[in-house]
Amino acid sequence: MAPAVATTTASASTLPPPHFVLVPFVAQGHIIPLVDLARLLAERGARASVVTTPLNAARLRGVADQAARAGLPLELVELPFPPPGCDLPDDCQNADMVADNYQFLHFFFALPELAGPFEAYVRALSPRPSCIIADWLNPWTAGVATSLGIPRLFFHGPSCFFSLCDLQAANHGLHERIAAGGDEDRHAVPGVPVPVTVTKATALGFLIHPATEALRDEAMAAMRTADGAVVNTFLDLEAQFVACYEAALGKPVWVVGPLSLGNRDAETTASRGNTAAAGRREAIAAWLDGQPPGSVVFVSFGSVARKSPRQLREVGHGLEDSGRPFIWVVKEAEAAAPEVQEWLEALEARTAGRGLVVRGWAPQLAVLSHRAVGGFVTHCGWNSLMEAMAHGVPVATWPHFEDQFLNERLVVDVLGVGVPVGATAPVMIFEEDAVAVPREGVARAVSALMGGGAEADERRRKVREYGEKARRAMEEGGSSYENLTRLIQSFVQSEAKAQE
Repeated sequence: MAPAVATTTASASTLPPPHFVLVPFVAQGHIIPLVDLARLLAERGARASVVTTPLNAARLRGVADQAARAGLPLELVELPFPPPGCDLPDDCQNADMVADNYQFLHFFFALPELAGPFEAYVRALSPRPSCIIADWLNPWTAGVATSLGIPRLFFHGPSCFFSLCDLQAANHGLHERIAAGGDEDRHAVPGVPVPVTVTKATALGFLIHPATEALRDEAMAAMRTADGAVVNTFLDLEAQFVACYEAALGKPVWVVGPLSLGNRDAETTASRGNTAAAGRREAIAAWLDGQPPGSVVFVSFGSVARKSPRQLREVGHGLEDSGRPFIWVVKEAEAAAPEVQEWLEALEARTAGRGLVVRGWAPQLAVLSHRAVGGFVTHCGWNSLMEAMAHGVPVATWPHFEDQFLNERLVVDVLGVGVPVGATAPVMIFEEDAVAVPREGVARAVSALMGGGAEADERRRKVREYGEKARRAMEEGGSSYENLTRLIQSFVQSEAKAQE
């Protein structure tokens, strides 16, 4: 464990360590990196409190127990949710528990009700926390921080490349032009150091549905009044976009990733994000141990998007037709229908020894770090891409919505570590009968990703190089390590000035 950050003034040396209150948006892709950050802060001597709902706290109990055994000042704080009268079931406390698109809107509109319990929690703390780090999608934290005079940073989950494009689009009225234009119109994103064009289908940004425009406006306003940003990336990956984003934002951008590399032992790697996943690691690892190095393609599409039965079959047949060993994560909700269960069992029988279907949550970080894994078919969520690059695994990109199409552009066109599957338009979170990519597209992308030749070799070389740079960034003296040092130190010094 690294020592606490040293202070530089006599008054600071008598102060308690800074206290960071972290408020992730209640979806796995947002919770996981902020919990990783909380652990890193605690390992560096700061106090870290993660504020979430009871169901999410239960999923994270293993993280809290591990921190307690290590003597780390990390705690989970539970706020009641959902609020009465919001038309949500009691267990709908995470985006992966939402049943349909209509319920998703109720879910989003209920979240600001957390502001009251959150303010009560913060007011009861003595002394007040040094800083609130809140997800970009939690703008309801801004009023609490302002009313109590507490500095606030926002955490934006996507790449700096996406964040820069989204901010410049907002600054230059691009969202409005896209909405007013035709479906085939291509729009250049201004103020980005590489050429970027988007269409209405791949329009950038969160909460772009007309029903959520007010929420997006609130999030953008909260971003502009924050004291800075924290981003899960590293300078050797996105230096030019970090610099441009910081300039456009006009406030500090703390680049502290890849946060996943803070998980340095088998237990934390296996249980990361969900304690229940830890027990599956041994069975999955045993299967992977029987495969040649770099031979397996891992297939997972995040915690939210759910594929229709027709699309599931296209994915499965594409993997079968590719002839490559595979691990495929299928959500329990996707596999619930009897006909889907029957089809998956038949697929497993046909691909026995070569294919492994995991139903439900899988320990993704443990899988990606295994020597047998040589490629990753991903939805292009930024956590997944960072985990892949941190472990030197090239990707086949299948974006679904939000930031994912621009993340695809970054890894395929700018970084050169990805192969597109061929998705050209977003899908709603719950599609009834959609097929966005046929089996031929899946098989083609997997074959290109896992095959030989100069292009495939160059992708593997580049991604291995990024993996080495990622590890160096997180080591003592590395760019992300030192950025976290400066982040903690800035709030130690703020505490000292407040006491003068």
